[in-house]
Amino acid sequence: MATPLRQSTMLSVNNSATPQSASSDKSQSPQTQTLSQPTPGLRVPSNRKTIYDRHLNRSRNAELSRASFAFLFGEMITYAQRRVTGIQDLEKRLNEQGYPLGLRLLDLLFYRTTSTSSSALSSSSTSSSPPNRPLRILTLLHLIHGPLWRLLFGRSADALEHSVSPDTPNEYMITDNDPLVNTYISVPREMSMLNCAAFVAGIIEGVCDGCGFETKVSAHNQPSEMWPSRTVFLVRFGESVMEREKVLERAGVK
Repeated sequence: MATPLRQSTMLSVNNSATPQSASSDKSQSPQTQTLSQPTPGLRVPSNRKTIYDRHLNRSRNAELSRASFAFLFGEMITYAQRRVTGIQDLEKRLNEQGYPLGLRLLDLLFYRTTSTSSSALSSSSTSSSPPNRPLRILTLLHLIHGPLWRLLFGRSADALEHSVSPDTPNEYMITDNDPLVNTYISVPREMSMLNCAAFVAGIIEGVCDGCGFETKVSAHNQPSEMWPSRTVFLVRFGESVMEREKVLERAGVK
């Protein structure tokens, strides 16, 4: 009688299996045999748990080594630089690398905020609803200027401004006086216009798109005597976002 599928799979993994049990494994499908064999180069802990089994709040207050970050980010720039023809193309690639990170950070930020709200509700008798995704532009920008920047860099951004020109009411500016991504980057003189904070601009763009705001974000060098690496992130919202903003303002939605 043939050995059941689950039992035969366990016997094929066991090193102490008898020749009779090995011959009985021939009746199982090739797909099962392939899955039962360990993947070369893949190391699984003895407890069978990987990084995907960790709780998302486990590393909430953990800090990353700056040396590790500088090495990894430098390799990302080197990788992108080998496949570009100019500064704009390089900044575009850095933006594209940061965009999916922004989408994931948005979900992580709201998950952790919701978890904090839930624990606060369980320890108090007051009732309050968990945070929702922002509907207005200013609410979104304050989310980026404060909680998102603290999640990434451990502090808030230095300034949040709105364009005073009547021709560009859809432009906002987020200022970082000393971007961490530019701290350990040496830009050649012939590429002085390059700003590697385009990677952070991609993160901001991903967060905005994840909230349903059509946005284009770019990073610009605005050095000062005190802050030579000062960077301004220019956030341009689409026409559909501005039209929705007017409708929500008339409706009194905050």
